[in-house]
Amino acid sequence: MGPNQRQRTRPEELPDPTGSPSSSSNKKKWSNFLPVLVGLVVIGEIAFLGRLDMAKNADRVNSWADSFYTFTKRTSSSSSTSSTSSLTDEVESGYSGDGGLGDPGSEPEGSCEAWLEKEDSVAYSRDFKKDPIFVHGAQEEWKTCAVGCKFGFDSGKKPDAAFGLSLQDGTASVLRSMESAQYYAENNIAMARGRGYHIVMTTSLSSDIPVGYFSWAEYDIMAPLQPKTESALAAAFISNCGARNFRLQALEALEKANIKIDSYGSCHRNRDGNVDKVETLKRYKFSLAFENSNEEDYVTEKFFQSLVAGSVPVVVGAPNIQDFAPSPGSILHIGEVKDVDSIVNKMKYLAENSSAYNESLRWKFEGPSDSFKALVDMAAVHSSCRLCIYLATRILEKYEKTPEFKKRPCKCTRGLKTVYHIYARERGRFKMESVFLRSENLTLDALNSAVLLKFKSLKHVPIWKSERPRSIQGGDELKIYRIYPVGLTQRQALYTFRFKGDSDFRNHIERNPCAKFEVIFV
Repeated sequence: MGPNQRQRTRPEELPDPTGSPSSSSNKKKWSNFLPVLVGLVVIGEIAFLGRLDMAKNADRVNSWADSFYTFTKRTSSSSSTSSTSSLTDEVESGYSGDGGLGDPGSEPEGSCEAWLEKEDSVAYSRDFKKDPIFVHGAQEEWKTCAVGCKFGFDSGKKPDAAFGLSLQDGTASVLRSMESAQYYAENNIAMARGRGYHIVMTTSLSSDIPVGYFSWAEYDIMAPLQPKTESALAAAFISNCGARNFRLQALEALEKANIKIDSYGSCHRNRDGNVDKVETLKRYKFSLAFENSNEEDYVTEKFFQSLVAGSVPVVVGAPNIQDFAPSPGSILHIGEVKDVDSIVNKMKYLAENSSAYNESLRWKFEGPSDSFKALVDMAAVHSSCRLCIYLATRILEKYEKTPEFKKRPCKCTRGLKTVYHIYARERGRFKMESVFLRSENLTLDALNSAVLLKFKSLKHVPIWKSERPRSIQGGDELKIYRIYPVGLTQRQALYTFRFKGDSDFRNHIERNPCAKFEVIFV
């Protein structure tokens, strides 16, 4: 007899309290007939549910099926000559198999989920509320943070991280900069890693914690339009005439093509530069948002101020600038000097056709695309807070590699059905929520549905709700934009990562017990 099997007295060894042999025979007949009767009742219930929304009632059908399965198993085991075979059928991976508190077979209906919640819950050795993440550096300010987070110069406590290169073991070195890597070479992610930085915070969406110029709080992006009263087509604010790209050549090429430009900066100045930039841009149909370098994700206030002003941006800069567009057709991009001729034609066409021009600014009335909202919503959580969440997540990942965590079952199987325990949190949050998926429906659609149902049940309010302009906050309904594994960069999460179908997703769940995901709501 194995260590997880309790010795049971076989039914035929129990004495008949009536002393009648027929009494025992009759009970055995009824016990054989009863599972069939229960089965008929279950079939009737399922037929009734078939008239309803089956997606909505799938869990209820599974619940009845589980009840029938558990009942018939236990009935058959009570008349078996040996309890070992029935236990082997009923208890598989994820079950303790001893019929005690660790065995969901002894719990009420739906116990797989309850059992997994209990068994997969392992206490971490660090409580971030009592022992917050500590970063050595100047005090930062933000409204709230999803994890305990402290910045300062407390010499009595070893920091989890420090800005600059740290020589202290166990302290992560953090590089934070919003400058272009073309001017500050160490801002290149690979070079920063080579120099010894463990965590990189730059404008690159491929960095560990992006620190972009975009923000609902910083820019009134949905500000109303004003009449375009200036005779010049475009305004320019360019002061560095020696930038390491072709922006000055592009400016000159536009002027040679008879595009009238009012220049308020040092380069080609023809207007007094002592003006309010955004208020000035509001009067022009186009704004020359010319960056000082052409670097992926390096998109500064020049671009976002143009959006605030409702002036169509003509961009020299990030090669992926379309990722930052509030809607398709809302910006013009000069990727190379040779593109100037086609951009000139588009500017003239839009300037002469009010309906086409207004189409470029439709997003101001109807709201930007989901992709744009998903990008800017990231900044609803302060980058310093996101640094603390990143550090805390990495600390927990180390704990989860210990033997204690590896004992977690992360799934339980009853008969032909397996329930998988996964976790999900909103981007910008720290706490994970339990989500359960069934093996017969382990698909991407089921993942979306299960995550959405979970957060709806929690009456979850998206983290960006208080940051976005009221006009694009939406109602109380939750809408998922992306679900992706924890640990991906924002470039991967927003633009490049996708599961290659349901089979790829299933493989990920099988390879990563208690898999963790982040969710972007829009």
